[in-house]
Amino acid sequence: MLKPVTRWTVPLIAAVGVLCNASAGHALDAFEVQVYDGTANAAGQSGIELHINTVASGRRDAVAPELPPNHQTHLTIEPSFGITRWWELGAYLQTTIRPDGGFDYSGVKLRSKVLWPAAPTDRYRVGVNVEISSLPPAYDRDRWGAELRPILAYTTVGGRFAFAFNPIVDMNPAGKGGGQAPAFEPALSAVFIAEGLLSAGIEYYGDLGPIGHFDPLREQQQIIFEVVNVLRWKRIELNAGVGEGLTSASNRFVAKIILGLQ
Repeated sequence: MLKPVTRWTVPLIAAVGVLCNASAGHALDAFEVQVYDGTANAAGQSGIELHINTVASGRRDAVAPELPPNHQTHLTIEPSFGITRWWELGAYLQTTIRPDGGFDYSGVKLRSKVLWPAAPTDRYRVGVNVEISSLPPAYDRDRWGAELRPILAYTTVGGRFAFAFNPIVDMNPAGKGGGQAPAFEPALSAVFIAEGLLSAGIEYYGDLGPIGHFDPLREQQQIIFEVVNVLRWKRIELNAGVGEGLTSASNRFVAKIILGLQ
């Protein structure tokens, strides 16, 4: 039998092969405003999440044919399924309500998340998520995208604080962004946990630009959210927050909700 470390690397081989040859355009993900915390569905367990976020005040310009994000509302359905205790597959089905009230299909993403087998205390969690996307030009002028998202998570002794860090590498294998280096898009969360009730804290999302040639600060997208996670319900997950842009290139104010069922 293969050792655990060898087993969990097998599902990544094909996807990593695609990513290694990809170059990138970049922009913060408008549909998935989430930090991965190193958890996954159990083997044979399915789940579904509804992601809703509204750009109440945002950027009013965009590179054609993309649409400006100001006053867009994004609705995404994310089904997932646990293949083993350390391997989960998922997808994103994305839609947008435009400022004029129109409704758009906004693309699909497929992902594969692999986790290091959890330690007995479950305090440390390590993994990686690989994602491939196909979006209409109005929401990504390069159409095809790819993401490599390492996952590092830690819960303190006693379970009062939890931290997660996703040093995301965003890539576009085709289109006008294909000549750029992969972009660095870090995401992190830090929350205080009231056991059995809720957790509250902050989430940060950034797009710093191409690796090795970061954009000037004024051109980077950086946003910080104040968030609450409801823990009281056994099979229902709720994450809600409001975010404020930290740079002139960022959306100024975004509200989000993630509702999950298992």
